[in-house]
Amino acid sequence: MDQAKILVVDDDVEIARAIAKLLKKEEYDVLIAHNGLEALDIISTEAIHLIVLDVMMPKLDGLSTTMKVREKKNIPIIILSAKSEDTDKVLGLSMGADDYVTKPFSPPELIARVKSQLRRYFQLGDASNFMPEQLIEIGGLRLDLEGMQLYVDGDPVRLTAKELKIMEFLMSHAGVVFSADKIYERVWNETPYAAENTVMVHIRRIREKIEINPKEPKYLKVVWGIGYKIEKF
Repeated sequence: MDQAKILVVDDDVEIARAIAKLLKKEEYDVLIAHNGLEALDIISTEAIHLIVLDVMMPKLDGLSTTMKVREKKNIPIIILSAKSEDTDKVLGLSMGADDYVTKPFSPPELIARVKSQLRRYFQLGDASNFMPEQLIEIGGLRLDLEGMQLYVDGDPVRLTAKELKIMEFLMSHAGVVFSADKIYERVWNETPYAAENTVMVHIRRIREKIEINPKEPKYLKVVWGIGYKIEKF
């Protein structure tokens, strides 16, 4: 893996510097912004591989920044927030974040989460990890594993790295129902803990992108009390 470039966004100068120092010890290339607008300017000109993003900031808050980033890019976003309520975490994930860390956090935990997100991002984004012209086709869905691009009825659909990984897993096992814990374990590569909300949010976002009527899905279905599956055609 080439040296990863991480953008730290926090309006607290000391916290931003502390996080940057922590990441630099791991030999990451680190840039700093102090609000969402600064972050978007940097992202437009730099090849950023991961964002560590505070929620409460002036000019443009973290959640709004996340939504702006997701309009064009799939790079991993780790949200930092002093709020620890599940509803706040779900909101952050629903806006497009990949992970959520509550302040105050332990440095080893943050580093572990950064490494985990970068590992999956580079693996998912590296076409050399896949066989050329490898496709999964189910009904009107076509997942190009070489380019990591999903098509619905021939039209490309913009998915985040996590959403693509979920679709790859479910499409590879069409017709099989997987629990939220199993999906979390396979996609996040971590022991599931309170995984239902996290997986549910990602499933809902995928449905909104691939289904004509997300409330009556054709492809990505829930089996109440059990889990989720891609319908087999």
